[in-house]
Amino acid sequence: MKNAESLLQRLAASGCSGSPGHPLLMGILNLTPDSFSDGSLYHRKGRLDPEAVLDQAERMVAEGAGILDLGAESTRPGAEAVPPEEEARRLLPCLSLLARRGPACWISIDTRRAALAEEALGEGACLINDVSAARDDAAMLPLMARSDCLAVLMHRQGADSKSMQQAPAYTNVVAEVSAFLEERATAFVAEGGEEGRLLLDPGIGFGKTLEHNLRLLAGLGQLAPGRRLLLGASRKRFIDALHPAPVTQRLGGSLAALQAGLAAGVSVIRVHDVQASAQYLRVARAIAGSPP
Repeated sequence: MKNAESLLQRLAASGCSGSPGHPLLMGILNLTPDSFSDGSLYHRKGRLDPEAVLDQAERMVAEGAGILDLGAESTRPGAEAVPPEEEARRLLPCLSLLARRGPACWISIDTRRAALAEEALGEGACLINDVSAARDDAAMLPLMARSDCLAVLMHRQGADSKSMQQAPAYTNVVAEVSAFLEERATAFVAEGGEEGRLLLDPGIGFGKTLEHNLRLLAGLGQLAPGRRLLLGASRKRFIDALHPAPVTQRLGGSLAALQAGLAAGVSVIRVHDVQASAQYLRVARAIAGSPP
């Protein structure tokens, strides 16, 4: 697996919010049986199969993913929290296998729990992706700040995944999400974290209505100017609301959101469909006259 310093070097070419760049694709590896999109994909006879995870990791990297994001707790709307020991039981064997036999890539850990994140960093992960913006676990922000990893802090309205879609409301969603992300970035730096190691995520689908999601996608360039953004809109429910389709048939809508991220200078785009996303980015950049 690649280390955090090499990821920082790669992100230097990815651009920042507000200007088109060269985003890095993050392939999604959900190790849960109940994820909204690929839950149970890597389970055999009711049990998680690390070899199946390794196969998918190799496929995604071959298709163009630079980062793989491993998550072992579903954060879909309405999801129940997973006990810490169960989250670790799912994630750590897969991470260990990827460290020993996996493809050359950067590994991100999608977790809200500092203890698991710290153990994962010891196994070779170099990025912590926290959907709670380090608010669910008081130990998370200090861990992010003192380690040499990269950190993703995401906006989520609502106390947790179970309640976040219960009547979300904003006066100005772009301004409010931007202010939240700036506050969390300031808190990260105040803890001693290096600003360059931080990515901010507007949290598409996390405590937002269809209109909120669309306004955020249209306003990505106004969020956290000068900072790096991560966008995760792949296959999400807002696509179905606009053009009804089963979750695995939302590629077109996912690519439309990807284009919004590309135009706004998003640094990392989190996707399920790596091959199609990589092809889209290459062609879009070529049309714009940029190196593929």
